[in-house]
Amino acid sequence: MKPTLVILAAGMASRYGSMKQVEAFGPSGETIMDYSIADAISAGFGKIVFLIRKQFESNFRELFASKLDGKVNYEFAFQELDMYLDGAEIPAERTKPWGTGHAVLSTQNVVKEPFAVINADDFYGADSFKKAFGFLTAGADEKTYAVVGYNLMNTLSDHGTVNRGVCGLDANGNLESVVERYNIAEQGAVVIADDGQEPRELSKDTTVSMNFWCFHPSIYKWYEEQFKLFIKENINVPKSEFLIPAVVDHFIKEGGVVKVIKTDAPWFGVTYKEDAPAVQKQLNDLIAQGAYTTNLWG
Repeated sequence: MKPTLVILAAGMASRYGSMKQVEAFGPSGETIMDYSIADAISAGFGKIVFLIRKQFESNFRELFASKLDGKVNYEFAFQELDMYLDGAEIPAERTKPWGTGHAVLSTQNVVKEPFAVINADDFYGADSFKKAFGFLTAGADEKTYAVVGYNLMNTLSDHGTVNRGVCGLDANGNLESVVERYNIAEQGAVVIADDGQEPRELSKDTTVSMNFWCFHPSIYKWYEEQFKLFIKENINVPKSEFLIPAVVDHFIKEGGVVKVIKTDAPWFGVTYKEDAPAVQKQLNDLIAQGAYTTNLWG
């Protein structure tokens, strides 16, 4: 059974100021998602699942149907505020989704095979998909998941601070923890996390998670269990988020193993509007190197 790629695209990107998931960055109007999908198909993935808000389904179908029909199977899953609440009432002040963990949980009815999870607005590079495919087809099981790890220095923005999940590794090189660090930026010759945590200075080759996860479908029971606990404790906290690393952390504490798949693939993303020209340039550079064609689906 070929693995599935789940693309998280339900967020509305408040800092960026528009629905950046469907913004064109490639020379023929390609979104960042297009490159991830193309890399996933080349690596051998058998299905794409778009996790979106129901209200955007027609937009996504219009954008991707002509590109993907006949090339790869694809489905839609929907993240809505009232899902998996077990009758709990949504507070009036709650407007944003419940977070990436809830997003993954929302895909369980359409994903029955080992799967990878990525953000819609991040470019991950072909090598990461090849390595993820290798793990999902040969290494993923009920006790073993994985995360793709990137060098911190390759994930910074020139236009503002970023938040990153810093990976703590055990003696075997497996994931021990993911600690969210905030307000990270290069300051002179060093990288500083201005968040009140220690260490304040981070090594440039620190391994960070960019939300590229590899799971066996057994993970869904952990998401269901942990989301129920989250809702009991946080439903009245307007900005609370149920995030993937919280579930992974619990899985590790219960004896599970999360491999760290390190990649040298280029990573770049769009956090701010000012990042867009740099993303376009990086894509054009990869096209000039022969990694992609000027019309990805032509």
